[in-house]
Amino acid sequence: MSKPIVAIVGRPNVGKSTLFNRLAGQRLSIVSETAGTTRDRLYADADFAGREFTVVDTGGLALNVRADLPGTPAAMLAGVRAQAEMAIQEADVIVFVVDVQEGPSPDDFEIAGILRSSSKPVFLVVNKVDNEARRLEAVEFYQLGLGEPMPISALHGVGTGDLLDLIVEHLPEESSGEQSTIPQLAIVGRPNVGKSSLLNAILGEERALVSDIPGTTRDAVDTELAWNGEPVILIDTAGLRRRGHIAPGLEKYSSLRAVRAIQRSDVALLLLDAVDGVMAQDQHVAQYILAEGKGVVIVVNKWDLVEKETRTMEDYTRRVRSALDFISYAPIVFVSAKTHQRVRQVIDKALEVRKAWQMRVPTSELNELLRESTEAHAPAGKGKRTLKFLYATQTDVAPPTFVFFVNDRRLVHFSYERYLVNRLRERWGFDGTPLKMIFRTRRSEPKRA
Repeated sequence: MSKPIVAIVGRPNVGKSTLFNRLAGQRLSIVSETAGTTRDRLYADADFAGREFTVVDTGGLALNVRADLPGTPAAMLAGVRAQAEMAIQEADVIVFVVDVQEGPSPDDFEIAGILRSSSKPVFLVVNKVDNEARRLEAVEFYQLGLGEPMPISALHGVGTGDLLDLIVEHLPEESSGEQSTIPQLAIVGRPNVGKSSLLNAILGEERALVSDIPGTTRDAVDTELAWNGEPVILIDTAGLRRRGHIAPGLEKYSSLRAVRAIQRSDVALLLLDAVDGVMAQDQHVAQYILAEGKGVVIVVNKWDLVEKETRTMEDYTRRVRSALDFISYAPIVFVSAKTHQRVRQVIDKALEVRKAWQMRVPTSELNELLRESTEAHAPAGKGKRTLKFLYATQTDVAPPTFVFFVNDRRLVHFSYERYLVNRLRERWGFDGTPLKMIFRTRRSEPKRA
């Protein structure tokens, strides 16, 4: 199930990213976060007051030219409206950030006009209020017609706790959390790698728009089809880029839809361009998938354009594995959406991955493997202390989650955790799915006399 989305919107340079970093870095308990520097982060999955949600740092909404000056391009005004409307559609709660130092601007009035027509909760946040004089100036923003302005200082954290209380209070009611019985497969990747072409090849008909222009697909579109007599849902998404490469406007909000698509999918089909190879943007998309704990199949598209030699596929596989070593468990399928080469293998493999993603291991068999593993390779200790495993159990699926009870979890070295992961995969496969490993300290039962 996808988490509620809290979108931070506003014109450029009002402190949206500062507020995002403040919320994600201090008042929230981060569940998962995309890798990279602050400017590379688009979203953070978070937990506050027992509610999980996704905080999104969006791009600046701006006219670039004054709306009240002659010659303002109509397309520019329409672009602002389209951006704001898409933010409204995708978000469950909207935080509209304005700058107290500059006062209400024409852009603020334009954005506020669109937000007022929304049925979504909208909080008007006046940023950079770090003294009493600016607190008094914040009342000017009543003119925007969005209710009482909330003065904060994102830089210093003033008022952000009250803001979070309001956000959590207005999040939609939690769903039952029941997982769909129909497999949901999200086709994701950077722009122009052939996502819509792959969807069309799978469907055998032109149901999705295909274009050579990156970013043609703006929405996440669900298509249900029968596969070997069973229903499957395919989600075609807009291309994801690293945040620094996301163009202002619709593409940024399209990325939010792709993030949501990954969140609600069971397995992500990560498309690569065979000609380009693995690029930084591809690694970033893979980080989204890993952060959400989803199954994954790496699909190398446009394989028909690669000149072949005896070991071409083996050499290419090795390069992909090296560049995406953090999802080394992902199977790789080489396809051509254009010629339909091996296209059927994509769905077959994805359904296999989904089974692994939902696999549950009997406790007795898990502990037998643990005993064999520790006997074959005893864990190292620290000083006079030796790591001892008491027992293990699988507590969840999607992804498979294992809890190991030990005498002191601080003694668990990452290399031994990796060893146990490898043993689990050797015994049960778990192709295409991450494994969540949890180590808990528990005292041994006292020996009886």
